[in-house]
Amino acid sequence: MNSTGLTRVKLSQLKSNPNNPRIIKDDKFRKLVTSITEFPEMLEARPIVCDPDGVVLGGNMRLKACREAGLKEVPAYVVTWEEAKQREFIIKDNVGYGEWDWDILANEWDAAKLEEWGLDVWQLPEDEPTLDELLGEDKNKPATMKITFKDVEHLQDAENEIQELIDRKYPGAFYSVSAGEI
Repeated sequence: MNSTGLTRVKLSQLKSNPNNPRIIKDDKFRKLVTSITEFPEMLEARPIVCDPDGVVLGGNMRLKACREAGLKEVPAYVVTWEEAKQREFIIKDNVGYGEWDWDILANEWDAAKLEEWGLDVWQLPEDEPTLDELLGEDKNKPATMKITFKDVEHLQDAENEIQELIDRKYPGAFYSVSAGEI
């Protein structure tokens, strides 16, 4: 690749980064392939970032999904950064700085669509009581709520989100969130 900046690149010219610290699980990978197949325009808005040799710095999972989807070329942003800056980018590009506002997602978005688009959405089972139902009028009585996850891949994220929700809705409440095997 002779030029830097935004260009179109044949997939055969791009190489997965052997030092990429991110992985993608089967279910998420299938969702990513589906996303790229159904909405390829998103690649224009978020091109793969690579060095002049075609080694991918940002977008290794998208590259893998593009290959699986049968694409022949993709938009790529070619950079000529020094190695230290490349390594920094690899991490910073994959760090999730923000957090989801679960109240907005629950009230303004369709949970099935969010799940289809790749967001791990957890919901209380329909037969489980809500926190308000558990506490009733006596907000000082102990209450127990058990939530079972089908996988533990994002359990820590869920625990943090539950704690934030309780903090927002019940400031000053004493609570504990714990994980264990069933």
